[in-house]
Amino acid sequence: MSSIISGANIKDLCRELSENSAIEQKLYEKYHVKRGLRNSDGTGVVAGITNICNVHGYLINEGEVEPIPGQLIYRGYNINDIVNNVEEEDRYGFEETVFLLLFGHLPSKKELDGFSTYISLKRDLPAGFVEDMILKAPSKNIMNKLARSVLALYSYDEECESKGLENEMLTAVSLIAKLPVIMANAYQVKKRVFDNGTMFMHPINYEENTAQCILSLLRPDRQYTKEEAQMLDRLLMLQAEHGGGNNSTFTCRVLTSSGTDPYSAYSSAICSLKGSRHGGANIQVINMLDNFKANIKNWEDEGEVADYMRRTIRKETNDKSGLIYGMGHAVYTISDPRAVILKKKAFELAKGKEIEAEFRLLETIERLTPEIFKEVKGNSKAMCANVDMYSGLVYRMLDIPDELFTPLFAVARIAGWAAHRMEEIITGNRIIRPAYKAIAKELDYINLKNRNNIG
Repeated sequence: MSSIISGANIKDLCRELSENSAIEQKLYEKYHVKRGLRNSDGTGVVAGITNICNVHGYLINEGEVEPIPGQLIYRGYNINDIVNNVEEEDRYGFEETVFLLLFGHLPSKKELDGFSTYISLKRDLPAGFVEDMILKAPSKNIMNKLARSVLALYSYDEECESKGLENEMLTAVSLIAKLPVIMANAYQVKKRVFDNGTMFMHPINYEENTAQCILSLLRPDRQYTKEEAQMLDRLLMLQAEHGGGNNSTFTCRVLTSSGTDPYSAYSSAICSLKGSRHGGANIQVINMLDNFKANIKNWEDEGEVADYMRRTIRKETNDKSGLIYGMGHAVYTISDPRAVILKKKAFELAKGKEIEAEFRLLETIERLTPEIFKEVKGNSKAMCANVDMYSGLVYRMLDIPDELFTPLFAVARIAGWAAHRMEEIITGNRIIRPAYKAIAKELDYINLKNRNNIG
């Protein structure tokens, strides 16, 4: 049996599979299939209605897409106003953002204090969980470990199949609290097993908020500055939610619509976010930056940078994809408000430090990309930097390992997933089931004895 699916045979089988699965591109137009659930002008197919978040990046003017500065609105509140208020009051904002997304209104001070305390107290993992689920089964990829761990928590929950909204909310808040701890423990074990490094398993400090907890658990000496913790807090706020149409949130809503349990829905969203076309894009930006740094002699020479970018777009350099990672977005056109906020904070953190040169190189790439794409590809579509352009660099400024960039995205985004799951439970009431056009022709069945001459 093993010889049938190994070596040359598996290559032949896969070649035949490719031939049998091929679909002519013109058929998508013939049957009016909206690939990727996107219209021909790039706008998204409307698949639902939400009260949670508005991702606003263009207007439709007389049937044409009109670029505008991007807006990100959580429960009616502009993300710029939320971030600015938190900064003016010199405090942390992620817990407030989670409360707003989950419950639909801004918390009073008493509500916020109680909610923040509750989250801190729910960080503990079940007895034996770290040993059985993380230490005994280490993973090279932290996202896979997050997904597996969330799914495994089902077994520790006596109310795991309860359909009540109150239980759903308690489960969501518990996972929001635990995900940073799972991430940190999984990284420490990965570092020991696969990187031959030292593992530091710190106890939870219940006085710390989410951003502080993450830095405290990751660093050997548990030390961090207020500036560092607030920078991470802002990034968590910006990544907490981004509408119902992004791939991982839609995945969560699709599974929720089937009636499955919360652990299954959230673990599937994590698996979606892992993809390089979604949450995994932030590490692609950093890998691209490293490639540019290694191959451009003078980072301040715009001509040299532009020449290398042209080669990159022509698929001659970096990963040969022809992409400038961190540039372009499905909705935002002129600007991504998350990138605008993060760029400003990144510059504040980088100014006067060695890493400022890398920041300026990214800034140059951002500025030159639209005109070089137009020159090389003839594409004059509005293109802006997205949040991934600067998030990876901020993580590096905070001495956060590259392999945690996407897991940190999940730590933030589970707040949005939870909000959308609740909304789907309350208002969806119908399984999400789009249609696929079948084009395979009916064939006459061939008896087994007559199949040797096929193919």
